[in-house]
Amino acid sequence: MKKWKLDRRTFLQASLGVIGAGALTGYAAQTSTRQPNVVIILTDDQGWGDLGFNGNANLATPNIDRLAERGTVLNYFFVQPVCAPTRAELLTGRYYPRTGVHGVTKRAEYMNLDETTLGDVFKAGGYATGCFGKWHNGSPYPYHPNGRGFDEFYGFCCGHWGHYFDGTVEHNGDETSFEGYINDAFTEEAMRFIKGHKEQPFLCYVAYNTPHSPFQVPDQWYSKFSDKELPQRHRDADKEKLDETRCVLAMCENLDWNVGRLVECVDALDLTRDTIFVHFSDNGPNTWRWNGGMRGKKGFCDEGGVRSPCILTWPGVIPAAKRISTIAGAVDLLPTLAGLAGVPLPDTELDGLDLQPLLSGEGAHWPERALFAHAINNRFTSIRTQQYRAGGNAKGLFDMVADPKQEHDLATELPGVYKDLQTKIDAWQREVLPEKPTERVIPVGYRAFPLTVLNAQDGIASGKIRWSSIHPNASFFENWGDLNDFVHWEIEVQQDGMYEVEVRYTCPEKDIGAELQAVFKEEAAAATINTAFDPPLKNKQDRVARSESYEKAFMPLSLGEMRLQKGRGDFELRALKKPGENVCDIRAVRLRLIRTL
Repeated sequence: MKKWKLDRRTFLQASLGVIGAGALTGYAAQTSTRQPNVVIILTDDQGWGDLGFNGNANLATPNIDRLAERGTVLNYFFVQPVCAPTRAELLTGRYYPRTGVHGVTKRAEYMNLDETTLGDVFKAGGYATGCFGKWHNGSPYPYHPNGRGFDEFYGFCCGHWGHYFDGTVEHNGDETSFEGYINDAFTEEAMRFIKGHKEQPFLCYVAYNTPHSPFQVPDQWYSKFSDKELPQRHRDADKEKLDETRCVLAMCENLDWNVGRLVECVDALDLTRDTIFVHFSDNGPNTWRWNGGMRGKKGFCDEGGVRSPCILTWPGVIPAAKRISTIAGAVDLLPTLAGLAGVPLPDTELDGLDLQPLLSGEGAHWPERALFAHAINNRFTSIRTQQYRAGGNAKGLFDMVADPKQEHDLATELPGVYKDLQTKIDAWQREVLPEKPTERVIPVGYRAFPLTVLNAQDGIASGKIRWSSIHPNASFFENWGDLNDFVHWEIEVQQDGMYEVEVRYTCPEKDIGAELQAVFKEEAAAATINTAFDPPLKNKQDRVARSESYEKAFMPLSLGEMRLQKGRGDFELRALKKPGENVCDIRAVRLRLIRTL
């Protein structure tokens, strides 16, 4: 086995044209007898233009810039316009509508269980696998990272998080607290994983959740930008909100610091020449700010909404200080990384390509291709070839070589080209988009993962009960003032059993005494709220006003044990009595399998 690995690395070095060229500055030439480690760094809402090596003079990103110097930059790398779709493409190498993902919340982000993921591929190849940060492709097991090939998970599963300081996340399904800033905590856990698996190949997927809002960042990063003049502005400066931009820049500098910590950790363990680093973002910038003059932002299928920075490094194998202008995308990362690592790909038909010929400079016969971006809810689809972009929010046809800002619509001047690309869009939509979205129910009751959390974001409320924000992710149910109103979750119990039922609630002193009842089919369990718990909202650390829900702590209330029968149904939470004005606020119901029947 060791001989095979050595031969493979020698072959890769030769095919990529780096044998004899010497190692990167500071590294002695050497060979390795192990498969490469893989560290994937995915940032959230960080635009192509939010980095120094892409020309942003508003901030400093020296660590990510050094990664670009160490490795190869895919200069025209494309993702999807929002986060869950891009993450599904990274994990599967397939366009996201094929995976069942069709949104970012209310279970639309859940990825089909028959998909083989990046975690599955590398775990089957003998790798230790860990995921740290934001998952966003399903919460309950087996949609959970621990059910998708990742041995270790530390982070959160929904689309965004409500508070970035001294809060709670989960560790392999169990709630845990962290101190300090959330990205710093993710880095600490990722480094602990790397150190714990330094003797074997590892896949470490670090999915940071910034600069996604809410706009929160420690003073040490924000103070530099609080009143800073910004020489580079969005192409339509009147759209830009400078308070948002300043906070985003501070968040990006914190990201850069954390990326530097990961690189230093690998360097200190003498694993640099055995480790592939990948750095990219999940969509375009989340606010109007400098982005190289490109059109669009997050949510748009135009260039600025789907072009992402992307760096790949592997000293001695992937060339250093190189930029590739051939188009590539998130769907290409799984086949490329599997190819570099020598692990078998799944039998599933992939949309992505192995980029090794491009990395080697031997891509003279690289096929002409097109990459597609599709906005959720079937709004817009765009196509990007090496020269043209068509469709999308801007509609029309644009020569991206001559007109990278998409300022001149050529649809009437080049009708043949425009028609051909529209035909390709239509064919792609017919092939890839489902006739109707996949219905999702929440699986409950796996022996391998006995706890299932029914979060508010995945539930359905009746009457006047509402989420605490227009954005369901990381929200809670409030305004429960009518006994006829209730909330429910569509679940599928995997096996008959006795389950512990626990509600996470808040209730002020004036409203205590409400009786809650859980109902599933013919079974029920109930308990009375006898303890007031009314903590304040964590609303003191935002730099910019938010639209997301504020977070607060919640109290557990045990409803005791309840039998859940195998099969589908609505798990309901009702109120039997209400002495006060309201019943309570509800964050989640937790169902834990105690024993099977």
